[in-house]
Amino acid sequence: MWKKSFMFTSREHSQKGIMATILGVISLASLVYIIWSSYTTAGKIPLQYGAVAFLTMIFAFVGIVLGVLSKSERDKFYFFSYLGIVLNVLVLATLSVILYAGAYA
Repeated sequence: MWKKSFMFTSREHSQKGIMATILGVISLASLVYIIWSSYTTAGKIPLQYGAVAFLTMIFAFVGIVLGVLSKSERDKFYFFSYLGIVLNVLVLATLSVILYAGAYA
């Protein structure tokens, strides 16, 4: 009568994929905070925010590498791998637009 739809598997989420997602969330949150602070103070922010943006860029590069490495693992769930890659690429794209606008504006 009722079809039982249980699926037993030994697959689990990749630790590297989870770390890539965590780095992406940290990078995105830092970048949003920097942009919001710059907006509310009309661009008068301390120089330390530039260092935070640089660290955000490093975190994003490391997150992309971890996401790609976790995608190449076998018998794993890839949700966090894809999410980490997308978040980190979004952070790098946003930083690229900011740097481009600052250089040519």
